[in-house]
Amino acid sequence: MRFIDVFAGCGGLSLGLLKAGLQGVAAIEKNPMAFETLRHNLIDGVRYKFDWPDWLPKEAMSCEQLLTDFSSDLISLAGTIDVMVGGPPCQGFSLAGKRDSADPRNKMAEQYLELVKVIKPKFLVIENVSGFNSKFNEVAQGDADKYHTRSYAEYISDELTQIGYSVSRGKVNCANFGVPQNRHRYFIVCSLIKSKTNLFEKLLNYGEDFKAAKGFARGKTTSVHDAIADLETAGKELKDNTDSPVKGFKEIKYKLPDIVPPYLRLMNDGHLGAPNSLRLPKHKAETIFQFIRIRQASQPGKSLSKEIRDRLGLKKHALTVLSRNEPSPTITTLPDDIIHYSEPRILTARETARIQSFPDWFEFLGKYTTGGLARKLDCPRYTQIGNAVPPLVSEAIGMTLLDHMLSKEVVSEVAKV
Repeated sequence: MRFIDVFAGCGGLSLGLLKAGLQGVAAIEKNPMAFETLRHNLIDGVRYKFDWPDWLPKEAMSCEQLLTDFSSDLISLAGTIDVMVGGPPCQGFSLAGKRDSADPRNKMAEQYLELVKVIKPKFLVIENVSGFNSKFNEVAQGDADKYHTRSYAEYISDELTQIGYSVSRGKVNCANFGVPQNRHRYFIVCSLIKSKTNLFEKLLNYGEDFKAAKGFARGKTTSVHDAIADLETAGKELKDNTDSPVKGFKEIKYKLPDIVPPYLRLMNDGHLGAPNSLRLPKHKAETIFQFIRIRQASQPGKSLSKEIRDRLGLKKHALTVLSRNEPSPTITTLPDDIIHYSEPRILTARETARIQSFPDWFEFLGKYTTGGLARKLDCPRYTQIGNAVPPLVSEAIGMTLLDHMLSKEVVSEVAKV
């Protein structure tokens, strides 16, 4: 099965599909930093390579640019793509911030739909935040009542149904697929091939079998300790970090433990040596002291209450100390939202990548963080990781679609075409 990834980010969706055995054809991502990570690992990677069209430059571009500059070339892909995955950027929909129906990023949904009409993939997988299915409360000024009184999930689902797709959708907790993180996301799974199967339900029902196939215990979740215990600084030698453009940072001198539990074995994935993005944060003494106070006052795994924030003089609203033996809360693009379960520091980029289920051979490129006005343009490592679909979940999606394609019902239906 051949796929295209739209709004691809650093490649979380693509990586999972590739691991499931699908073949990548193209990936569209407008941010140069995220695209460079994607290209380095997957498009021209050592382990995977895309079957990239000759007419499409291997460079960052928007969906709008693709539709405008390569409209005639895109037609050549019609009927040759089995799966199109991706989701318009979620900032306009997120429950974590103010939802704005006039946010131009929300218009990208229409560009996605236009691309679907041109390419006509057999299957579609759209991923977004839980707020994707929440209705807007007001109509954008000067805009027709096209979809603002519905959620974007409803709008997109209705549009895809009119095009001819059967649509199934709902919420997924990524922890149910072995990801060490309670990450709730909204998925829309669609098919052009006639079938009685509800693909979203099929995906949900596959969770326990998928975990078992990966060596995880059925009915249990993966904890953050399972994911990052080998990356703790306690008892380890530190050395200079070398993969950051900013000097003066340290990282652990990494060695794979003698006993490798199932999740770590999955993340190691045959990688030799240390993973990249191990740079440790360089906190001031007062910050470390504050983190110690927060850990003493907090309930691990729970966001700090307003009472505790006020008592400690904290202005930040979202702050959680990890619970060692439970999945992490949702990894975001802001590294200072989460404090390590046993050390007074924020997580390293590699630790967040582990919690997102990126294997250790996957290398993140570019600066680690950004600030000020650059936040609107840059996509540093922490942002790339926080925005990604966990590869374990996308691998389960790929396996679900492959199994569906090989079913007697679908094989007989395809034979009629």
